[in-house]
Amino acid sequence: MLDTKVAQLLNTQVNKEFYSAYLYLDFSNYYQSEGLEGFANWYKIQAQEERDHAMLFMQYLQNNGCSVTLDAIDKPDKELKGFADPLHAGYEHEQYVTGLIHTIYDAASTVKDFRTMQFLDWFVKEQGEEETNAEGLIKKFDLFGSDPRALYMLDNELGARVYSAPSLVL
Repeated sequence: MLDTKVAQLLNTQVNKEFYSAYLYLDFSNYYQSEGLEGFANWYKIQAQEERDHAMLFMQYLQNNGCSVTLDAIDKPDKELKGFADPLHAGYEHEQYVTGLIHTIYDAASTVKDFRTMQFLDWFVKEQGEEETNAEGLIKKFDLFGSDPRALYMLDNELGARVYSAPSLVL
């Protein structure tokens, strides 16, 4: 049986991950409306990954005899006025999620819940990759975003991203 605080933090994370998916779908919609279909694709896939993360947290809780409470998902409230806005908001959001994962890890460590710590190891690594990718998008946009031809090429690059389900075994 999971520690009560750890279980509660894991359940909260389920809802945070669904919010992340919602946020990235909002970014995808923004880019689609601006004619940047590659950027839209990148964030649509990002949303799928976040939904998968929520499902992994749900399954972990269920595998450990815990019920899952699904809360209402807040509407994304980021004001997107320019092409770089979602990129910066996405990077900030990934840093926020990293903090959430670290909080859960710390709580599991405090009660010596090694199984949950091992489960979270994948997410710790994943968050490192997420932050690196988000920061990389900002750097590329800063380099190429003001040149229409380069922006077109970057949009094509992002449009080539394909969805890949996570390979975490519970």
